[in-house]
Amino acid sequence: MINKIEFSSIIRTKTLVLTFVLGAASLAFAQEKINVTGKIVSKENNAVPYASVTFSNKANKLFSDAALTDEKGDYQLALTPGNYDITIEAIDYQKATLNRKISSAGNLGNFSVEAESSVTNTKTSDIQGVVITSTTKPYRVEIDKKVYDPSTDLISKGGTLQDVLSNVPSIAVDTDGTVSMRGNSNIKFLINGKPSSLLGIDDGADALKTIPADQIDRIEVITNPSSKYEASGTAGILNIILKKSKKLGFNGSVTGTIGYLPLTSLNTNLSWKKGAWTYYLNGGGGYSKNRSKNNLEYRTLLSDNQLVDNTLLYRRKDGENNGESRNYNANTGFVVDLTEKSSLNASVLFRNFQYESNDQTDIYEKFFQRLAKATTQNDVGVRKNNSFQADLGFDQKIGEKGQLFSLSGSFQNSKGENTTMITENSLTGNTATTIASDVFSTTDNTTYIGKGDYELPLGEKSKIEAGARYDYTKNIYDYSVDQSKNNLPFQPVLDFTSTTTYGEKIAAAYAQFKSKIGNFGYQVGTRVENTNIDISYKNVGTGLQVQDQKSYTGFFPSVFFTYELGKNQLLLNYSRRIQRPRSFFLVPFNSYDSRSIFRGNPDLDPTYENSFELGYSLVTKKITLNPTLYYKKSQDEVNFVQLPILENGNTLIVTQPVNAGSETQYGLDLNATYDPAKWLRLMGSLDLFGYNNTGNFQGVSFEGQGFSSRARLTTTFKPDKNTSLQVQGFYRGAEKTVSNDRKGMYAVSFGASRTILKGDGTLAFNIQDIFNSRAREFTFTGAEYSQYSYNQFSPRQFSLSFTYRFKQGDKVDQPKRKKDINSNSQGGEDGPPM
Repeated sequence: MINKIEFSSIIRTKTLVLTFVLGAASLAFAQEKINVTGKIVSKENNAVPYASVTFSNKANKLFSDAALTDEKGDYQLALTPGNYDITIEAIDYQKATLNRKISSAGNLGNFSVEAESSVTNTKTSDIQGVVITSTTKPYRVEIDKKVYDPSTDLISKGGTLQDVLSNVPSIAVDTDGTVSMRGNSNIKFLINGKPSSLLGIDDGADALKTIPADQIDRIEVITNPSSKYEASGTAGILNIILKKSKKLGFNGSVTGTIGYLPLTSLNTNLSWKKGAWTYYLNGGGGYSKNRSKNNLEYRTLLSDNQLVDNTLLYRRKDGENNGESRNYNANTGFVVDLTEKSSLNASVLFRNFQYESNDQTDIYEKFFQRLAKATTQNDVGVRKNNSFQADLGFDQKIGEKGQLFSLSGSFQNSKGENTTMITENSLTGNTATTIASDVFSTTDNTTYIGKGDYELPLGEKSKIEAGARYDYTKNIYDYSVDQSKNNLPFQPVLDFTSTTTYGEKIAAAYAQFKSKIGNFGYQVGTRVENTNIDISYKNVGTGLQVQDQKSYTGFFPSVFFTYELGKNQLLLNYSRRIQRPRSFFLVPFNSYDSRSIFRGNPDLDPTYENSFELGYSLVTKKITLNPTLYYKKSQDEVNFVQLPILENGNTLIVTQPVNAGSETQYGLDLNATYDPAKWLRLMGSLDLFGYNNTGNFQGVSFEGQGFSSRARLTTTFKPDKNTSLQVQGFYRGAEKTVSNDRKGMYAVSFGASRTILKGDGTLAFNIQDIFNSRAREFTFTGAEYSQYSYNQFSPRQFSLSFTYRFKQGDKVDQPKRKKDINSNSQGGEDGPPM
């Protein structure tokens, strides 16, 4: 019943928003309109193609409209009679404004614009040196990031964000959904340039599966962020930009998907643009099943004279996990131009996720001086998460030289609930034992974000940027375990009944300067962040209380250099980053299992990293090549130590995060596309890297060095203009340290699409992991034991999707204004991240 109520609430929200949009549209279009035409020309009377012509009704903003001139400079549109301010903008021309009273249909005549003067005596198109690949390519390279366009990715059609990330340059997705950038999983995720409850707080791969691939406009991969970005995330930043249509009138698309293992989803993207207002609504839901399997073998390394009673000699676990997930989400908002120089944007977001699991595990154990023990363990659980987010932003242009002041605020809340019933039926000799454990946990995570940014252009080639930001986060964790043995009444397990409150405050400020001298461009900046953390932990059963406070301030400089070599560029950059421990890493007790537990560490410190990159971008008509040499070194690296302890006649493996040593990584990250023919495209990425790890903790060594690789090749065929076929292969090489030996892995996937219904519809089909080979396999060797583990989190799957697009108007983009050649469009459409 709860799920039905939650779903109904989301449907009502979508219906109300859509009703509002359609109602406003009806009001606007109810007025009688007349058709007008005209032409935009230069002072020399030459046609000005692709100019933006905006008619702003002085009496009613809803009657405002805009058009884009064609190749001959002509435009046409329907307007309500009235008095209009007309604004004309075109690349390489000065903005022109005039007033005209329109009372009857017909030709308005020619409007002329004056050519833009430039101190460089070059056209804007000639000095936009940041973007170095065509927008028709799957990705483009900018001064501080790579931008990936998922529209060309057939394998992820009808899938989720997790599927899209599997084909993004420099990104790898593990079998359990863990995302890494050049092998480092400490990634800072952003949605539209800021943290988002759409990804939840501690949801991991679950969160990635709730964002449909059809709602993603592009993904920005920022491997070495500038000081303008928050310093968190030693690997870098992934900024996911959601779709917001710029087309006139009412437009949208609907995508439905079915697949196996059973998979169904329905998602839509709707927008309405009229005059100064733009409304949008992205939403949908889905259902899927999942099946995974895991195997584990434990062997003691102790000698005979070190063994005592109940010492575990050998353990084997063979498990099969089955689950069902349901998710619903809605993201709606508006953007309005209050004046010619100011705009307001607002949005709200809802998300609901539920996962029901039923896991079966067979366990065989052999102990010193005891009989063997056989156990059948059944875990039945439900995970729920509800998220809400509200954002408000204001942009104000100052003067005519490009000054911009921006303010924004965000409120985010994510509530989770996890209930699991674990039943173990064991047989030791002739003695049978039944143990039932009821594990219950809740999380309540709230975040407030406020920030302001200011941009001050200094001539054509220089700019100063500065800003401040404040983040406040409060997470509340409740955890309890009740247990029954041989059908006796349930009693609380004292060590696992706890309440934790985690508070985090981050105050930040930054400033950076960018400029260019000839072909040489540079950007220098620094950022300061002060962090205050409060942890309050209380074990309700034992009475143990932990109060801990942490406070630290860090400076995070960044330096970027570029040098133009014709159409190509040489890039050199440096940045300092921080990885703060995840909140539940600091909680003394976090999870329960009869044979393994995860224990947080309140003394955990952040990891700091220095990162250097040297890159080159080569662009020809058929080839785009982007090799990057990188070097990263971190200190106080967070590693996970596993130690066996003897408790209640069982050997438990305790996993705990610790600061142990440093990590150095260096390598070549190569991304490329090659179009040998109009019907064939090759897109590849290759990461060849070396690593050198140091450090140990209580006899567990994290030392090791070696060389490994990651590679991906995507081949796209177009037999005709309406059909596309795609094959993708992925390989990750083995990695080995003193304590960990991870095997290599490969996977092959296939996708196909067909455009139908005169371009308004698309059918897509894909198969994920054709050879069912995607699995994680590694061996951990400690001071007292070794443990082999094999996990396949998702088997081979296939899906079929259909997308239908409906539209009323053509896209009207404002032309890019002339800007300094070193500018970089950081962030999404909601503004740059701070």
